[in-house]
Amino acid sequence: MTTLPNIAAATTPLFISTTTLHSILNHETLITHLQTTLPTASLSVSTPTRHSHSTSQNSSLLLMPSFSSSPSIPYTGVKLVTSHPQNSSLTLPSIHACYALFSSITGQTLALFDATDLTLFRTSSVSALASSYLSNPNSEILVMVGSGNLSPHLITAHLSIRPSIKRVIIWNRTHDRAAELAARLRGKKEPIFDGVSFEHCGCLDEGERLKKGAHLNLVGSFKPSMMECDDEALRRGRVFVDNHVAMEEAGELVGAFERGVISKDDVCGSLVELIKGEKLGRKSESEITVFKSVGSGIVDLLTAQFVYETLKKDDQSEQH
Repeated sequence: MTTLPNIAAATTPLFISTTTLHSILNHETLITHLQTTLPTASLSVSTPTRHSHSTSQNSSLLLMPSFSSSPSIPYTGVKLVTSHPQNSSLTLPSIHACYALFSSITGQTLALFDATDLTLFRTSSVSALASSYLSNPNSEILVMVGSGNLSPHLITAHLSIRPSIKRVIIWNRTHDRAAELAARLRGKKEPIFDGVSFEHCGCLDEGERLKKGAHLNLVGSFKPSMMECDDEALRRGRVFVDNHVAMEEAGELVGAFERGVISKDDVCGSLVELIKGEKLGRKSESEITVFKSVGSGIVDLLTAQFVYETLKKDDQSEQH
């Protein structure tokens, strides 16, 4: 008779709220988890092409499934995401999400996540993990373009991998919001913010003004009609992606390929290839590097795994 893992005994699905998520997750531990699990998981986790549907002229619905064939990751997961960029005028997040986690052994529903912040944690942690290979180790200045809900996550995640950063400059199309975020971060009393100055600025240079040695993370666009940088930034930089789907979905890359600015062969590698050492990250202090992420189901699944297993382990410890 085959004995199933303890996961099969779960009958009542958990609801994992944003409050619970924050009690378990932090950027440093999630970055470490992704760094150690992504290379192996990339061999056993299937991530079908995400569904992207325009629900109005300015809004989208995304469905991101993933499932694992590995006993060490016995899960199937689906994230449902709504993107409403116009929410900024309502002072609401532009991204909302929920995540359903199932047992891949029995098909049982294990947990339902309020996954808006799960997405913020995983997106910022993926960018910071890439930056640990691509940015200058002695980086002292971080420029944050945008001041939405993802921005403080990106800042915190990068401070955790680059403690040399001493100055954070925030730009936003609405100047007051950049100033508000800078003030909010100055008021935080967490050790990771000690000795860091938070400023805001009113203008940004074009891509051709990128300084030598800069690293550029692009995290906002996820379909060919969206762009976050100009062709010049891609032409000058060594470009890496979170996964190869980015070359089909990211408007910056798709457009640059079509215009002959760069080719797919010019993309230097993926995040997993950087982690495994199959591709070399930063080669010199003066080169410009670019990392484009569009998100992937595998990272969502690994993040959900980390939260769910930590929660179950804590529950078992309390029972004993």
